[in-house]
Amino acid sequence: MVKLDHLGLFVSDPARSAAFYVGNFGFAIELEPPDGNMIAVKDDADFTIFLARDPERALNAACDLFLQVDDVAQKHAELTARGVAFAKAPQKLFWGYGAELLDPDGYRVHVWDEKSMREKGS
Repeated sequence: MVKLDHLGLFVSDPARSAAFYVGNFGFAIELEPPDGNMIAVKDDADFTIFLARDPERALNAACDLFLQVDDVAQKHAELTARGVAFAKAPQKLFWGYGAELLDPDGYRVHVWDEKSMREKGS
């Protein structure tokens, strides 16, 4: 068996990035060493993202994240109301139906849900 269960992202400020994923998508803090150079956040399925401080490598953000939510239109409305800017509102995109935004370090976050993908994505 092979299971991807951790991902490392280089960020300029682990606390700021953790606040983005916790506050906007409900991730939970899994690990937060006292030196502040890394914070691990996990989703509801126990997939962990290590947010590691390395501002220079963060400048070359080259990873996209795809986050499944219950309802992409509702999540877009909720986050927009809180002032989160989206690069693309929910729409048909090359990868299917969803929305796109950038995290604090410029990582592209694609947000989608099963129903919209099935009904509008192909």
